[in-house]
Amino acid sequence: MLRHVHDKVTMEDILDTTVCQDVFTVLPNLPSDTFDLIVADPPYNLTKTFNGNTFRQTTLDQYEIWLGLWIPEMRRLLKPSGSIYVCGDWRSSAAIHRVLLAHFTVRNRISWEREKGRGAKTNWKNNTEDIWFATVSEDYVFNVDAVKLKRRVVAPYTDRNGKPKDWRQTDHGRFRTTHPSNIWTDLTVPFWSMPENTDHPTQKPEKLLAKIILASSNVGDVLFDPFLGSGTTSVVAKKLGRHFLGVEIDQEFCCLTQRRLELAEIDQSIQGYTNGVFWERNTLSKQGNGRKPSTGDTCDEPSLFDPCKMAK
Repeated sequence: MLRHVHDKVTMEDILDTTVCQDVFTVLPNLPSDTFDLIVADPPYNLTKTFNGNTFRQTTLDQYEIWLGLWIPEMRRLLKPSGSIYVCGDWRSSAAIHRVLLAHFTVRNRISWEREKGRGAKTNWKNNTEDIWFATVSEDYVFNVDAVKLKRRVVAPYTDRNGKPKDWRQTDHGRFRTTHPSNIWTDLTVPFWSMPENTDHPTQKPEKLLAKIILASSNVGDVLFDPFLGSGTTSVVAKKLGRHFLGVEIDQEFCCLTQRRLELAEIDQSIQGYTNGVFWERNTLSKQGNGRKPSTGDTCDEPSLFDPCKMAK
């Protein structure tokens, strides 16, 4: 169900919902010290139209002022043990860093490879984006064991007894489980054949959100996304047993979010995350089947435009 917030609300009023309105009209009405984790994917400092709503590129100083209109509110909404992640590109990253420094303890900058990107004749191809990680205090959640990456072993070193050093031989090959770094090269931007794909122009992979959510929250925690888009944060939070609140100004994207949340009831899988481990790209055949199949559904695969659902 889509909600609107025009007066002060309690968390119980809006837990696990999508609010369909301008986030700047919602923030003043949300309760303080409520959320364990905030994931914000705001409009980058680019001229881009989102289903009729246009954000126009401005100077870096003006973009920093715009960030300052809402990032301080994130500090108010977070619990003392809370964390925030803010997405950006190379143009906006410096401004995000400066505004976060004024209100949080900045912990790291993650750079992730989009895998796609247009070539350029007079510049380097732009195919990375940044995610800034910050916390309210020194007391914060970081579940490092929940976000390890399973990688193929190219150089299988052994000890003097011939036993593998820090890797395992499996039926599918040699693999090592490694600690997560701040460079993510194992993500795939959603495309047409992926069940999670939507028409949103800047949709983030579910796997990306899963890394953030598993690392910086626990089961039962409450997440907030002030720029929800097509709903990926809420969907992944639901799949991983967290509560959520998302705000999105566009009604079509809000409805798309609700459809994705319905599908998450019957399919909790996250591509690239199987049996509690993240896998590098192009290893699907080696992961085993981690999908939770639907029950009582005559369609082979649930989708955003499920004919079984539409026929009801």
